[in-house]
Amino acid sequence: MNIGEAAAASGVTAKMIRHYESIGLIQEAGRTGAGYRTYGPKDLATLSFIRRSRDLGFSIAQIRDLLALWQDRSRASADVKRIAGGHIEELTAKMQQLQEMVMTLQHLSSHCHGDDRPDCPILERLATGVGDEDCCEPAAAMKGRS
Repeated sequence: MNIGEAAAASGVTAKMIRHYESIGLIQEAGRTGAGYRTYGPKDLATLSFIRRSRDLGFSIAQIRDLLALWQDRSRASADVKRIAGGHIEELTAKMQQLQEMVMTLQHLSSHCHGDDRPDCPILERLATGVGDEDCCEPAAAMKGRS
C-alpha cells in the first residue's frame, strides 16, 4: 500500500511517517519502480505501535526503546516496566505542574475585576512577576503537602 493508505490505516499522518523514516524510528519504506513508498502489514503494525505510544505521551526516545523491546523476543518485561514507570513519574510531575498553574491562574483571575478598569493583576504578573510570592499561596500550600 502507498503512504496515503498506510497513513489512513495506521492513524499516523504521511508527514509523520516520512519524519519517522528520516530519524530512523521506522525502516525506510520499500519503493515501487516509480519511486513511491510501499508499506506492508509489518510496517502498519509498527506505525500503529508508534501512534498508540504517542497517544500515551511517550517521547521519541522512549518509543525507540519500546520498539526495540517489542521486536526483541528475548526481552525482559522488567525493562518495559521500567520505561513505563519512568513515564508515569514524568506524567505525575507534569500533572502537578499543571495543577499549580491552574491554581495560580484561578487566584489571579479571582482578583481581576474584569470590567472597564485598565488595571489587571493577570497582566501585572505576566509583565513584572510582581505578586509571585503571594499569588501562588494555594500552589505553595499544595507543595508542602506532598
